[in-house]
Amino acid sequence: MATPKKGRSASAQSKPGRSLALILIAIAALTGGMFASGHTKPRLGIDLAGGTSITLEAVPEAGNEAAINKTNMDTAVSIMERRVNGLGVSEAEVQTQGRDNIIVNIPKGTNSEQARKQVGTTAKLYFRPVIATEVSGGAGAASPSPSPTGSPSDKPSGKATDKPEATDKGSASPSASPTTQGRAVTDALKADATPSASASDKAKASPSPSASGGTAADDASKLQEQYAKLDCTNAKTRSAVGDGVKASQPTLACGKNSQGQWQKYILGPAEVDGTDVDKAQAVLNTQTGAGWTVTMDFTDGGGKKFADITGKLAKNQSPQNQFAIVLDGDVVSDPYVRQALTGGNAEISGNFNQQSAQDLANMLSYGALPLTFREDSVSTVTAALGGDQLKAGLIAGAIGLALVVIYLLLYYRGLAFIAILSLLVSAALTYTIMALLGPTINFALNLPAVCGAIVAIGITADSFIVYFERVRDEIREGRSLRPAVERAWPRARRTILVSDFVSFLAAAVLFIVTVGKVQGFAFTLGLTTLLDVVVVFLFTKPLLTLMARRPFFANGHKWSGLDPKSLGAKPPLRRTRRPAAPVDTKEA
Repeated sequence: MATPKKGRSASAQSKPGRSLALILIAIAALTGGMFASGHTKPRLGIDLAGGTSITLEAVPEAGNEAAINKTNMDTAVSIMERRVNGLGVSEAEVQTQGRDNIIVNIPKGTNSEQARKQVGTTAKLYFRPVIATEVSGGAGAASPSPSPTGSPSDKPSGKATDKPEATDKGSASPSASPTTQGRAVTDALKADATPSASASDKAKASPSPSASGGTAADDASKLQEQYAKLDCTNAKTRSAVGDGVKASQPTLACGKNSQGQWQKYILGPAEVDGTDVDKAQAVLNTQTGAGWTVTMDFTDGGGKKFADITGKLAKNQSPQNQFAIVLDGDVVSDPYVRQALTGGNAEISGNFNQQSAQDLANMLSYGALPLTFREDSVSTVTAALGGDQLKAGLIAGAIGLALVVIYLLLYYRGLAFIAILSLLVSAALTYTIMALLGPTINFALNLPAVCGAIVAIGITADSFIVYFERVRDEIREGRSLRPAVERAWPRARRTILVSDFVSFLAAAVLFIVTVGKVQGFAFTLGLTTLLDVVVVFLFTKPLLTLMARRPFFANGHKWSGLDPKSLGAKPPLRRTRRPAAPVDTKEA
């Protein structure tokens, strides 16, 4: 039984070149990928490379000035930070300044325009019933004719090809005269003018005072007048549509139809909003040809509300059997409803590309900002101070590395050659991976991350020392080098894994519970700890196995660091392992 085990061990000992070849191929592949991608340097954080600083000012909504408070500002900071940082290592800084300002610092190399869109968009999502719609500039409340295609589905399509086509300017729906249609719009506005969840309350809404101080009929008439004058082709007019209107009130909105024309809408009170969305993600819909879409899963309560409103809309005539998906005041989609949609999910589609779909899904997943912000100022940040600090940090790291090398040379002598090569391999892996992580996950190297890399030098050197000391202990017990290398490895391996696991666990906890620059330190520390395990297993141990076959080390030269006499080994030395106890051949 002992013989097969010995054979496997001998086989494993005789092929350390495989491990060395594997790690050298990995370094070559990473280096080739680095040069092929054109990113030969790690991306630097704003403190080292400079960048863009954006100041956002919170804008109070009409009648809700008290919403600008510390709680909502802190919530907005958290959401913006998650939006622009993605995995949390791109080092964009988001912090409050004063009572109503937020400062966003975006490192150089990040798409600042995209980041500005991410942080400034409120991502307020509403599902509102359509009361009237027409191509912007038309007269009256002309409605689109029913979509000729499309079957009921658990997901409202709303994609550009299924979006209803608007009728010509001034033309009415084929099913109703302008007078009849206008009356229908007025009745719908009266029914929806007072925020209420029940049909009986809506029926009593018209004689009651509205939120603006007049009756519901007055508000309906005013909204129709504004609708008749609304020109969605004017950017300034379009940006002001719906300002100060609460979710519980009817509103005007603009959006583009499938022909690329601006469409104007009268929309009822919001029945479902973004807080009812549980998860959103960008999906390439190749089956229906809709292109990039954003799918949403509702919460339990949101799914019930969505089923209720779609069930009511399915009973109406066009266009009041449509609901508009409104994002930050713009109609993204306005699909028809033919039956109650009870699947608990929905799909937003339109003129999306991959980036815009992912941006929208990102904003919806991380949540809507509790406040509306406007861009107050944009400025460029220089990296002069950070450059000086980086220089000082690199000098400190070089001094620390030099001290480690001197210690290894004085104490371990020839073994220091193996340790230094291992440090160089670890540095090469760390550098290439950091350079590739910049364009991949927006990783940015800042000053705390540099500190994490410097700390990792000590962790890596500690692993070598543990293994070398185990080997020296075996030699002190009288074993020759080759068996000492193999016998020391299991004990050293266990100690190294436990030590690195503790370091990685600390880095992971630090990464999870902190934000901003501290995450850069934790990320770098965790990455280098993992690389330490890779280097020790695939490079240091195989290299020492090969060196143990060289006479300089195997014969215990006084400069090898493995001289039995200097280590205090007592002769006679055993050149092989101690013979095993006799085994009964019958039992074997």
